[in-house]
Amino acid sequence: MEKMIRIGPGAVIGEDELIENFIRSSGPGGQNVNKVATAVQLRFDAASSPGLSERVRERAIKFAGYRATKEGVIVIEASRFRTQEQNRSDARDRLLELLAKAAEPPPKPRKKTKPSKGAIERRLKEKAGRANIKKMRGKVSHD
Repeated sequence: MEKMIRIGPGAVIGEDELIENFIRSSGPGGQNVNKVATAVQLRFDAASSPGLSERVRERAIKFAGYRATKEGVIVIEASRFRTQEQNRSDARDRLLELLAKAAEPPPKPRKKTKPSKGAIERRLKEKAGRANIKKMRGKVSHD
């Protein structure tokens, strides 16, 4: 039985949907970098994942930005750490964070409001009063 990862409402992915490739890292590690493939390239086919709802799928691909291919595959590379296991964990965490953000309900649309007639009247009265005060600051004539 495959392990399922629950992300949020309308989003569950299977462990077998994640494809990991190990590549050589370019970060710190000295001679170890040249010998051991510690960086992880995690691929997740969001476009054809059965565990994601249509809304979550679209939002995930949108949030992934340049990390998503035209086919809807999200590619995350992790080479922050010196060990393969830490990079693997980092890549998975970043993918799950992205999918959790996509699974959140969208923000409510803003309702446009109009100021009340009284508020408009008060504002105009205040402006007129200010203008009057400034007009009084004019030059004094010495007749």
